[in-house]
Parts: sequence; structure tokens; C-alpha cells
Amino acid sequence: MSTSADIARLKHEKDVLILAHNYQRPEVQDVADFVGDSLELSIKASRAEQQTILFCAVTFMAETAKILSPRKKVLVPRIDARCPMADMVSVGDLIRLKAGHPDAAVVCYVNTNADVKAESDVCCTSANAVKVVQSLDEDEVIFVPDINLAHWVSRQTNKKIIPWKGFCHVHARMRANEVSGARAARPDAVLLVHPECPPDVIDLADQVLSTGGMVRFAARSEAREFLVATEEGILYRMKKENPDKVFMPAGLPRVCSNMKKITLDDVARSLAEERHEISLDESTLARASRALRRMMELS
Repeated sequence: MSTSADIARLKHEKDVLILAHNYQRPEVQDVADFVGDSLELSIKASRAEQQTILFCAVTFMAETAKILSPRKKVLVPRIDARCPMADMVSVGDLIRLKAGHPDAAVVCYVNTNADVKAESDVCCTSANAVKVVQSLDEDEVIFVPDINLAHWVSRQTNKKIIPWKGFCHVHARMRANEVSGARAARPDAVLLVHPECPPDVIDLADQVLSTGGMVRFAARSEAREFLVATEEGILYRMKKENPDKVFMPAGLPRVCSNMKKITLDDVARSLAEERHEISLDESTLARASRALRRMMELS
């Protein structure tokens, strides 16, 4: 069984930067150099001196890091740790939808695979989706893959949104009655809700925020208690960084089994054997990079 000391030794010997998403297991978060959301971590990877990046997350996140750092070696501990929502949209289906709406811009959530990013005009995050969509010249926008995030965007822009019918299985299981019950039990708590949640859950929120936004809001808020409607892994980081505050799930805790696949043994093996390396063809890299960098320019 691998330990954090084993991982620290390997990381130092091989000069590897370790990144972990907010939803990772606590022990995996603890061995990372940085913990954060997917785009934030990919940007850190692109600015780091290390030429090898180990990204503890689902595969599309490691792909994003590769897109922004094409000359670096990007590893993911478990190649089978995939995002079901990202896999709900295929390039072929997207091309067919584009053909039916030739005047529409294609906005893809960063939670998509690299080949879908390559077929899109611009990417967005849950934090900047409204700003990105509103900045476009086109009146029609194909938005993939999350229907709940698309609904959230449509309520705040004057664009005609054509949503893909994908969803995050974790956020889609958030229930308004559970959230309302948690609120009734903790009336002084601030309710933070991720925009991938269903609309009736979003309507209950005090703040609708990305995971990174939740972390920043909690740190600067004067409130002492928070109800958090997103994957339960983020609670560990929020409690660790704000020990004087209380963080609770907004209802039953929801778990992403794909995020939780990665263990310390997987991290150590990936470091030792330098597996599994993300590889993307030059065309996909170039086209996906264009969509990502356009988002960064707009936002």
C-alpha cells in the first residue's frame, strides 16, 4: 500500500507536478501540489516549470491540461475514470445538430472531451458561461452537453439556447425537497448551489457558483455555516481551508464514483511507471486550443 511519503519521493525524483480536482478523495487532495477546478488546474499546469503533469481527475480534465500544454507530458492515474456527462455528446451527433442550425454558435462546456471541443466555436466554464454566451454575435447558441447549465444560461441572456440533453448524474440527483429540508434545519446557513443542478434546486440558492467560486466565496464570507449542493468531495477542502466554519451537504451527500476511482496506489503507480499518458492528434489539439483560448480572451 502506497503512502503519501512514497508519492512525495517519486514526485521529487521525477520532477512531476500533481494536480487534484476538488472532488477527489481527501488523501489524494493532500498529496497534490494544487487542488482546484478543472480549468484553473490546467492553467496552473501550463505555467508550471515541471514538464510532467499528473492530473488526478476524470480524463477530460487531463485532456484540457494537454491542450493548454501540448509539449508537456500529461498523465492521469486511471484511464477508466471518465465523465459520464462528457461521454453523452459525440462528434457525429454534434455535427448533425450544427447542420440543422447553420447560423448558431457552438458553445461547449469545458466538461467535454477534446474532440467535442475541437468541433466547437468557444468553450465555457460554469463560472463564465453566461458571460461567454452573452458576448457572442450570434443570436442562436448550441450549448453542450449540460441541459441544466444551458437552462441557467438561458435565464440570464437574450440568446436562443439550443441545449444538448446531457446532464451530470451527481448534480441531477440533487432534490429540491432535500435541499429545502436541509435549509429548514439550518436556517442561518448560506446555500451554495452548482449550476449543473436542476432548476428547482437552483431557485433555492443564495449563491449559484462553480466549485472554484464556492471555495472563494466561503473564504471571504462572514457567514459561519454553509450548505453545499455539489459533489461531497469539495467539503473536505472547504473545511480544511476554513476550520472555523461549518460546511454541510445540502441534503443527502452526492458522490461521483468516477472521481473517487483514483487511490494513492494509483497515483504512486502512475508516477513510477509514467502512465497513463494523454495523447491527442495535432488537429484536435489545434482546434480545441482555439476554442479554449477564445473563451479565455472573452472572459
